[in-house]
Amino acid sequence: MEINQLDALKKKLEENKDDVVISMLLEEKIKELEKQLKKEKKKRVVNRDIKYLTNMEFDKLIDSFKEAEKLFLMDKKKQKFKFFERDKLIFLIAYECGLRASEISNLKKEDFHENSKELFCRRLKGSRNNTIRLTRGTSKLLREYIGYENNSTYIFLSRKSTPLSRQHLTRLCKKYFSLANIPKEKQHFHTLKHTAGVHLADCGLDIKEVQYILGHRNVENTMIYFDFTSKQQEVLYSKLGRG
Repeated sequence: MEINQLDALKKKLEENKDDVVISMLLEEKIKELEKQLKKEKKKRVVNRDIKYLTNMEFDKLIDSFKEAEKLFLMDKKKQKFKFFERDKLIFLIAYECGLRASEISNLKKEDFHENSKELFCRRLKGSRNNTIRLTRGTSKLLREYIGYENNSTYIFLSRKSTPLSRQHLTRLCKKYFSLANIPKEKQHFHTLKHTAGVHLADCGLDIKEVQYILGHRNVENTMIYFDFTSKQQEVLYSKLGRG
């Protein structure tokens, strides 16, 4: 409708190009409408160029913490990998819950329900808060980690006993992703959320289930992960009898 209106205004401008006043008014309206259309297009278009880890790359990332432990024990003075246990837990939780860096920083001890192995996730950027059940292994690691004595209400702390910043988490990604020989273009914390989305879709979960786990308010944000899975194509062709 608005595109038709824009075409009509441009046609009217051409017809009245000799009238300075009318031309100025029409040009102003055209600029305003083009700006509005640009905004709406930006809302509708989801960025399809996402970076995520393959299953093999994610396994390499988790395995890199074994190497980090060895390097720490070889030279404790450097302390480069001193917090490898904390860092591994951060990556596992970010992956299992589909959390952004700032959402990891905001996790509090009271958010973890040990008996049910569930973690309450406070989502940012308009996403929905939700509660996610962790795997047994990650739940055990989290329970043990929270058991360490500190007076903070937050789970993950820096050397200064303050919640980890987004910049700090970005540095952690570069350090461990490099150790696992993962390409530089993937060395960002948000890669873990994208990885979770693609892997969940590839497991055969439907779009509403993936939407819930990732905390997306708008299902369009979830659709992107189904562009990268062959599992959905197999289900489609199976329904059509073309398996």
